[in-house]
Amino acid sequence: MPRITLILALALGAQILAAQLPAVKASEEPFKLTATAELVLLDVGVKDASGGRVSNLGKQNFQVYEDGKLQTITQFGSNDVPVTVGLVIDTSGSMRPKYTDVVTAALLFVHESNRNDEVFIVDFGDRVNYGLPPDVPFTDDLQLLSTALRLVEPAGRTALYDAVLSSLDHLGQGKRERKALVLISDGGDNSSVHKSEEVMRMVRESHATIYTVGIFDEYDRDQNPGLLRRLAQVSGGVAFFPDKVSELSGICRQIASDIRTRYTIGYVPLRSGEQGSLRKINVIALGPDGHKLVVRTRKSYLLPDAGEHSAASRKGGI
Repeated sequence: MPRITLILALALGAQILAAQLPAVKASEEPFKLTATAELVLLDVGVKDASGGRVSNLGKQNFQVYEDGKLQTITQFGSNDVPVTVGLVIDTSGSMRPKYTDVVTAALLFVHESNRNDEVFIVDFGDRVNYGLPPDVPFTDDLQLLSTALRLVEPAGRTALYDAVLSSLDHLGQGKRERKALVLISDGGDNSSVHKSEEVMRMVRESHATIYTVGIFDEYDRDQNPGLLRRLAQVSGGVAFFPDKVSELSGICRQIASDIRTRYTIGYVPLRSGEQGSLRKINVIALGPDGHKLVVRTRKSYLLPDAGEHSAASRKGGI
């Protein structure tokens, strides 16, 4: 073959090969879910022995173990970064006398949060409803959020399980890397299509941190503080049980502050073992003086089964 013809053939072949390969943009996220590995992203709170928040640590102050094996931290953040956060509000009939205080506390939470947070509202009585307009999945507009909260009239029973599952699914549509839910309820569940086992499985599969606030009536037979504690504990959040509804505003201010002062730690483990298996996590934080600090984050996560349906497929009937 003449040299010129050979060069033209090679150039044409290279063009065809390039056209067949997917383009990689410089702006794409560096960590992508693949068939062999995924980014495990941890939302981590750190306190000293006296209970004060510690916010001046670097990547070198942390060690992460998965199933007893030391992991390489590939992603780290300690700034007040925006989050995607859902306000999940019980609007069953029993909430009617408390609802004004709940709205005030929820709006204070938004006011105290990062102004670039993506916020959505879920209210639940017999069924789950999204408070924002259909064409507004998230917003940072305080007036829009206020309108969404104030238009609700508490009524009906309590579909708490359905609300949590639906909210976790909606979180996945947010653009912020960190995810959180703030759940406020005065009772357990007496109206959901889904079961508590489904909820806990989805929480273990999610990267979201869940804060729960239980404002129970003394003689409420449906109250389930154990569930609210589990939701918070498994996800690395905090459960609150105020004695008075008037304490709600202070609690929501505390939650907003906690979200803004947490660390983001990510690592990419090898995907070994059975799919659907529970992975144990242990995060150690050491102060500048070498002393061990108090860490609050999730203790495990569930590796989803390959091809498993997302929470979106479980929303039928919600």
